Amino acid sequence: MKTKKYNYGTAILAAFEYLLKNYKETFVIGQGLWSPWYVGNSMTDLDKKFGKNRIIDTPVSESAVTGAAIGASLAGMKPIVVHPRMDFMLYSMDAIVNQAAKWSHMFGGQANPEVTIRGIINRGGEQGAQHSQALHSWFAHVPGLRVVMPSTVADARDLLIASVLCKDPVIYIDDRWLYEQEENLPKIIELDLKTQKPKITSKGKDVTIIASGYSSYLARQAKERLRKVNINPEIIDVRVLNPLYIKDIVKSVTKTRKLVVIDPGWVSSGFSAELVAKVVENLDAQTLKSQPLRIALPDAPAPTATILEKKYYTSVEDVYKKVKNLVLK
Repeated sequence: MKTKKYNYGTAILAAFEYLLKNYKETFVIGQGLWSPWYVGNSMTDLDKKFGKNRIIDTPVSESAVTGAAIGASLAGMKPIVVHPRMDFMLYSMDAIVNQAAKWSHMFGGQANPEVTIRGIINRGGEQGAQHSQALHSWFAHVPGLRVVMPSTVADARDLLIASVLCKDPVIYIDDRWLYEQEENLPKIIELDLKTQKPKITSKGKDVTIIASGYSSYLARQAKERLRKVNINPEIIDVRVLNPLYIKDIVKSVTKTRKLVVIDPGWVSSGFSAELVAKVVENLDAQTLKSQPLRIALPDAPAPTATILEKKYYTSVEDVYKKVKNLVLK
């Protein structure tokens, strides 16, 4: 099969190009869409290829932009809203949580907001507490929203396309720390988002590691180091956080009998807690050989100083040491 090399950012760009070319009702709206400083290499020259009436760079108006896109979706369009920093999606929470997530339910499935809202996580580089947040667990809490968090180059492209073609409102979350990954991808085949579930990216027998987004990338990197000390982890990339399918996760933990969850958000009331709870609820009481382990951010806003960022954010070394201690103790 013929393939082409992409990195995470250009894979998103390829998804945009495919959608804009093949679905005339698709348009993109948000801040900084004509600027690589805002969106990296994920939207390069789209305004030149498809026109500024379909790639709409807006003023700083998160609530208005999101509300307008949701309205357009109810009129038959397939808008993609881009929030270059997920932190400021909070200005549009009413439109997302009280409107988009509720319409299909309130109108008996007769109104479907086919809107995709892309939130980009920015971290590091001394950006500080107001520009560094991963808020995926907030949106995964809301019924009516599908929440997608791709960690691989292939999923960055294919799950974005699937999100836009889905009839439900979708929160699509990508992380700039993933953009340098590279992968050879085959020709695009449209996926049905409703069929997409957690994926076992590495089979193993000693411990189940569940992760999403950048945390899945850390797990894959830690895998080789763990194998050097005879620990063979089974790694599961959640991919779709809401609705959350746990059947294969429970099956894996039943086999390995040890559970680690890595989450790119804060530890308290976060997505890691939901995963542990869902898994434990579906296990026989004597299955686990040890307490579940959560690896997540400390309950503090992100620091600004580089030296503190290194201590604050989870590293491959953190994952390696904590998983090793759990398995070998």
